[in-house]
Amino acid sequence: MQIPFNKPYLTGKEQKYLEDALQRRELSGDGYYTERVTSLLERKFSLDNVMMTTSCTHALEIAVELIELKEGDEVIMPSFTFPSTANAVIKQGAKPVFAEIKKDTLNIDPADLEKKISKKTRAVIPVHYAGIACEMDEIAYLAEKYRLYIIEDAAQGVNARYKDKYLGGIGDLGCYSFHASKNYVSGEGGALVINNNNSYFKKRAEVIREKGTDRSRFLRGEVDRYTWIDQGSSYSPAELLMAVLYAQLEEMDQIKNMRRKIYEKYYNYLKPFLKTPFLDSMSYIPENRDSNYHIFYLKFSNKEVRDLVITSLQNRGISAAFHYIPLHSSPMGQKLGYQTYDLALTTEVAATIMRLPLYPELTDQELRYILENTADVLGSCKYGR
Repeated sequence: MQIPFNKPYLTGKEQKYLEDALQRRELSGDGYYTERVTSLLERKFSLDNVMMTTSCTHALEIAVELIELKEGDEVIMPSFTFPSTANAVIKQGAKPVFAEIKKDTLNIDPADLEKKISKKTRAVIPVHYAGIACEMDEIAYLAEKYRLYIIEDAAQGVNARYKDKYLGGIGDLGCYSFHASKNYVSGEGGALVINNNNSYFKKRAEVIREKGTDRSRFLRGEVDRYTWIDQGSSYSPAELLMAVLYAQLEEMDQIKNMRRKIYEKYYNYLKPFLKTPFLDSMSYIPENRDSNYHIFYLKFSNKEVRDLVITSLQNRGISAAFHYIPLHSSPMGQKLGYQTYDLALTTEVAATIMRLPLYPELTDQELRYILENTADVLGSCKYGR
């Protein structure tokens, strides 16, 4: 049996909406389906202002441009994240400053975050790893204390909550991903969420997103033609992508529930192995957080055991995988002056984490095969075989 690590889920409505979008001849963006997706996200998550983008990367780029980062500024973020989080900051001439993560959730550690704050710090970018919220109350307290902006990297956190608030809707700005690897997909796509009441953010974001023009005002009938008024880029997604995404978002709670059932089966079946010395921990959801069940991971006591388990599962047709190479120890991180030993826990987690396949189309037979073979491999580790 061959089981891939991920398989984008389709609801069955995607083709219908694609055909409808083609019939409407609205293909370039900000048409019927962009409006429906935007309204759905704002209504479902109680958000005031959502702007669809071509990726979460682009949403992050708009966000850091809105806070007007400049050369010499610093932005604190975890090293255990995708390069886009840091690239957005570097593109503005500012410097990413990497903070340590917490052992239980693998999210940024507020205590280390505070240690990294300097007179140059302008913002913090908490990354909600695996669909589990960061310690947003503590981060919000620090942001207010030191007058910092909060830009939530909620690429993995769509439809997850911290207490009673949806991720992406807590900081000044939030960023979503709808990449094919995420829970809700459009192939490529993202969204920028503006929570800050500063009206400048909304007006400027519209211009940046539309190639530096006032096209958004034109589409609303506020001006009779649009023109170039500021710098910007092409961040508006095509209607075909939004048609696919609308089919996904209509079923978002059903998709989340399917993922939850798989997650819980993993957790309950594999939990007994936490009593063994070679398995350090597994995916953890604190009581005050509601996950979207994006990732299920196991964390081993050392890299050798982790690599052995991954290889053993892959030999049995199960596409288990490690995750991020920490940004601070990457070649680009080295250019920024970081060393591998700078963030000990982040380095250790990256070397010992393993993710199991998790997507709605996993059949009962496939899931049973994964569980039984993972347990068998873990049992071999237990007895030294």
